[in-house]
Amino acid sequence: MERNKILIVEDDPNLGKILLEYLEAKNYNVSLAIDGEDGFKKFLENQEWDVVLLDVMMPKKDGFSLARDIRKVNQDIPIIFLTAKSQKDNIIKAFNLGADDYLTKPFSIEELIARIKAIMKRIPKKIDNILTDKFKLSTYQFIHNQNLLIDKQNREYKLTTKENELLKLFCENVNKKVNRNTALIKIWGDDSYYNARSMDVYIAKLRKYLKSDPKIEIKTIHGHGFKLLILD
Repeated sequence: MERNKILIVEDDPNLGKILLEYLEAKNYNVSLAIDGEDGFKKFLENQEWDVVLLDVMMPKKDGFSLARDIRKVNQDIPIIFLTAKSQKDNIIKAFNLGADDYLTKPFSIEELIARIKAIMKRIPKKIDNILTDKFKLSTYQFIHNQNLLIDKQNREYKLTTKENELLKLFCENVNKKVNRNTALIKIWGDDSYYNARSMDVYIAKLRKYLKSDPKIEIKTIHGHGFKLLILD
């Protein structure tokens, strides 16, 4: 059985080590980051986390800023704040940023485990990657784990890594808007001007691959992002 993955972002080395060892002893797959920037880097490297535990007061990037960046990439991943700050304003701010829970230090690790389990029961179970790795796009077949797009004449297009990840993101959001900055942060790691220009090139290539089917369109939503449209 696959172990649930937890990312801890905590700058207190003693507390971080205790949480890491205790959660691993409870059969969780755990990674520890020591500041906000390191936390966001580890988050982007995996993006398969089940729960993220965030300290608030950290160097380089505080927990609230980190939560905001994580939410740009993933609106659904559960976030629990762990903090010495118990002021009402901070609690409200945490929940406004999309926090699922908030624990004030000092707290018992048993309570943290109970809260993690409660959150895990509320969120949908992961679908096996095998089931989500193949997509039918009108007359096309897209096989993500092979970087492969196949048209109705059985012509194969081998996609680059960026093309592959972009197309999967669009497939997971068919007929829905994909925010430009969200796509950049998720796939490139930041939303700089140069990465944005690079993304435009890859989207142009995807449009070229898909042009033989008039029922498929990657539409630009000016000022916002893109939408993969598939007509019935």
